[in-house]
Amino acid sequence: MKKSFFILSCLCCFNAYSQEGISATTASELVYAKPVAVNFDAAYINTTVDSIITNGIKNKAFPGAQILVAKEAKIIFHKAFGFHTYDSIQKVALDDIYDLASVTKITGALPALMKLVDEGKLNLDKPFSTYWKPWRKLKDKKNISLREILAHQAGLAPYIVFLNEVLKKNGEVKKRFVKRIPKSGFENQAFDGLYIKNNFNQKMYRMINRSKVSEEKQYSYSGLTFLIFPKLIEQLTGKSYEKYLENNFYTPLGASTMGFRPKTKGYINQIVPTEHDTLFRHTLTQNWVHDENASLLGGVSGNAGLFATAIDLAKLMQMYLQYGSYNGKRYLSEVTLKEFTKVQYPENENRRGLGFDKPSLNNAELPFLDAYPAPEVSAQSFGHSGFTGTFIWADPENQLVYIFLSNRVYPTRDHRNLYQLKIREAVQQVFYNAKLKD
Repeated sequence: MKKSFFILSCLCCFNAYSQEGISATTASELVYAKPVAVNFDAAYINTTVDSIITNGIKNKAFPGAQILVAKEAKIIFHKAFGFHTYDSIQKVALDDIYDLASVTKITGALPALMKLVDEGKLNLDKPFSTYWKPWRKLKDKKNISLREILAHQAGLAPYIVFLNEVLKKNGEVKKRFVKRIPKSGFENQAFDGLYIKNNFNQKMYRMINRSKVSEEKQYSYSGLTFLIFPKLIEQLTGKSYEKYLENNFYTPLGASTMGFRPKTKGYINQIVPTEHDTLFRHTLTQNWVHDENASLLGGVSGNAGLFATAIDLAKLMQMYLQYGSYNGKRYLSEVTLKEFTKVQYPENENRRGLGFDKPSLNNAELPFLDAYPAPEVSAQSFGHSGFTGTFIWADPENQLVYIFLSNRVYPTRDHRNLYQLKIREAVQQVFYNAKLKD
């Protein structure tokens, strides 16, 4: 059944990109509306969300947050809370830009991969080594499929700390990899006053290629190939990863703040800070990506590095929720979106889709403290979380898009009350309880 998907998607390519047959419902553009427009109780929503977020700030789960919820393509809740930092100087604003961390996986690399599947340039069930040549000679990797990789079913190592390669034991940077000012061969900027050797990515690829693969085929989250995907996308398209995403998704969607390296873009929006880094940058990380692996790629990666406002994230998620179309334009085929957003290996107790996270397999039967995410999301729903405190989710069955942005890693990543208090899930559940009685 899975191998037939590639043939089906190729047959559907022409129809998928035709503008015919796109109904007003499936191509809706987001608009602002009051909760009552979708039969939601505004008083209940405001009171309950305010209580949850106020408690989160009080318990230092984050200094501030922003929440956007769209129901039936209507933005019925968009509110900012708290401040950028605990000194309460800069208030969170509705147009603030956030470091999305691992949310980048489904908003950066994944749309490009889905488009390449649509176009027949990638086959989910062929070995990834078909496209990534270094794996062809590796016994433990040559037969791993792209489907297994995207569903975190391939047995790949979860993570490699590449920062260890550029730091000496005393914490100083190795000058052969990092310079304080840009020089020939050192143009990839990781931060103010930190420039990475241009071909350091090749060292990262070699280490990924040599990493161990588990013999057990079971769910194990790995972000390693998302460091490779940008280079693969460039090889398959002949265009830079950044420009490919801008031209095919962000610009036509009107998502003008969505992109990498925001410090270089001249945005007037405030960019919310993340962590006081004591290892690499030795200062407050702001305007540059928090994730160290993405920073060593010059801030442009598939695992992290993307920044955006809540409204621009909502546009992309609404397009996903509408299975590939938005505001009268088809971006991806419905068949591809449905394939990527379905559970791939339930028989292995793996809840994941292809790149997308999914609810726990028996989520509706679980109590709130055990559920992921909120208990009442549908089995068709999908999304992803980010290490910095971000979370995005779309529920096609309930026509609900949920965006939660925070900087929970301020001032350090040791702040984990966002998880322990299950704040993102609690807020999400509010919008499943908010329907007014008929």
